[in-house]
Amino acid sequence: MTAHPFQYDLIVVGAGVVGCAAAKAFGEDGRKVLLLERDLSEPDRIVGELMQPGGMDALKQLGMEDCTENIDSINCFGYSVYRDGQLIDIPYTVDESTGKQARGSSFHHGRFIQNLRRSAEKTENVTVQQATVSCLLTEGMEEKVIGVKVVKNGEEECIYAPLTLVADGIFSKFRKEFMERTTDVISHFVGFLLHDFELPFPNKGFVTIAKPSPILMYQIGTHDTRVLVDVPGKLPNASNGDLKRYMEYVVCPQLPENMHSKFKEALETERLRPMPSGFLPSAANQRQGTILLGDALNVRSPLTGGGMTVALRDVITCRELLSKENVPSFTEADLVIQAMALFHWRRKKYSSCINVLAMALYSVFAAQDPDMVVLQNGCFEYFKLGGNCIDGPISLLSGQNQAPLSLVYHFFMVAFYAIFIMFRDGGWVQSPQNFTRCFSVFYTACITIIPFLWGEMNG
Repeated sequence: MTAHPFQYDLIVVGAGVVGCAAAKAFGEDGRKVLLLERDLSEPDRIVGELMQPGGMDALKQLGMEDCTENIDSINCFGYSVYRDGQLIDIPYTVDESTGKQARGSSFHHGRFIQNLRRSAEKTENVTVQQATVSCLLTEGMEEKVIGVKVVKNGEEECIYAPLTLVADGIFSKFRKEFMERTTDVISHFVGFLLHDFELPFPNKGFVTIAKPSPILMYQIGTHDTRVLVDVPGKLPNASNGDLKRYMEYVVCPQLPENMHSKFKEALETERLRPMPSGFLPSAANQRQGTILLGDALNVRSPLTGGGMTVALRDVITCRELLSKENVPSFTEADLVIQAMALFHWRRKKYSSCINVLAMALYSVFAAQDPDMVVLQNGCFEYFKLGGNCIDGPISLLSGQNQAPLSLVYHFFMVAFYAIFIMFRDGGWVQSPQNFTRCFSVFYTACITIIPFLWGEMNG
């Protein structure tokens, strides 16, 4: 037992999506919670602006569904996918619990976060403070965390609690204290806004399968549409104009022609803002007195918009495992560690599907290798079949279907269909070489999805 008296049951570091949801969840469970954020003014980010139906369901379970309201949010009912002049409509499936089409929501990230913070602050037992956490306080040989040291109004202060929940985002300053892994950055998404722009289908996201990588658009307000352009490899220099020229001469020509003028107009008026995209599988929490959640714990490509769904469901799972019925007091460190060991495996039911799909789909949509291009073509043709070939994948992407076997089934059905298309289009003339190549294509499919599956299941 620490010599310092505990002032709170739980300290939450970071008042983002996870931090606010966790503060509210544990406050409602009767825990005394302190939520700390270095800057409580409205944040300005280019990701975390699209909530999939699975995330909307999680918000509802947390009693925070109204946080997407009164912020000029836009209902989202699916996607359209564009490739080589062809456009496919991919609507969300029907929500079995309501009998209506599943609904997502898109919005300005900062407005959503401010609503979440207000919801947390209104919750009984929750205190919200603006302060910068400089370090975690520890004691004993095992370096058990017993609180945090903060800088507030230029002065240092130590705050003590038996449990500290760290949710300080993708650029987490504390992640290295929990795990040796680092995020494997594979590209950057460059974001900017289009104003008064019409997408092919209202209330649906729009994806262009371009070369060398995909372009994503979705409306986040009555007059604003977010553009996210994936740029693989080294990011062109923005200060000397290389990034702008890349957007104008490489990206823009691959969009539908009616989008070119607005796209070029935005390049002249909007700031191009890069955000790293990569993969970080979660690691089991083994440190006493603390929990790591959100993008600090687990990162995937933002292409599928599944990050907030995973994060909110993680909060729900933590709330259940760390309820007062299971852990009467957070001072019982062994019970907390046992609960978090169970959390690590229980979360894989939903996180593995969303994470692996995000990374595998990104690999296919950003195809460079000739065999991967065959898979990309097969994926697009698979969507064109309609029926379950659309309903199955979109239910996984939206977070409604959490079955990893369903993901594996559809991924390899795409691979087999890609091989069929390759034979069909090649005709008898190319059959001998395609017979050999089909094994290479199937091998490429395996090494695309299996490492991500292994990373998730073995984390």
